[in-house]
Amino acid sequence: MNIAIVTAEFNEEITSRMLEIALEKAKSLKINVTHSCKVPGSYDMPLLVDSLLQKKDVDAVVTLGTIIKGQTKHDEVIANSTAKSLTELSLKYKKPVSLGISGPGMQERHAYARIRPVAERAVEAVLKLSGELERIR
Repeated sequence: MNIAIVTAEFNEEITSRMLEIALEKAKSLKINVTHSCKVPGSYDMPLLVDSLLQKKDVDAVVTLGTIIKGQTKHDEVIANSTAKSLTELSLKYKKPVSLGISGPGMQERHAYARIRPVAERAVEAVLKLSGELERIR
């Protein structure tokens, strides 16, 4: 299986660690990472994910990011818009796109606590979903 990983640079102390863990998990599951790309923030992911899903050497895309609550509900707007767009892309190309984006509504300490579980589950999700898609095709 070949995957691409798209990582948000916003909150880079957290997301860079998420990327390290996702790469380790992919290696342990014998998944090839053909592309690893960075975008400014989670909201910026859909355009790059769209381009990656068009590639023949990409079976699925893992997204990694963290959306931390600020003074407004901006985190909710970003999370909802991004999740909707990524879901639509997955359906459009019939390829898994995992939502390895923690948040919204969390504080920075919660984001740090979720680094490993979110990154690992994002990789595991595309592997499991790809297997199920192959089984029913």
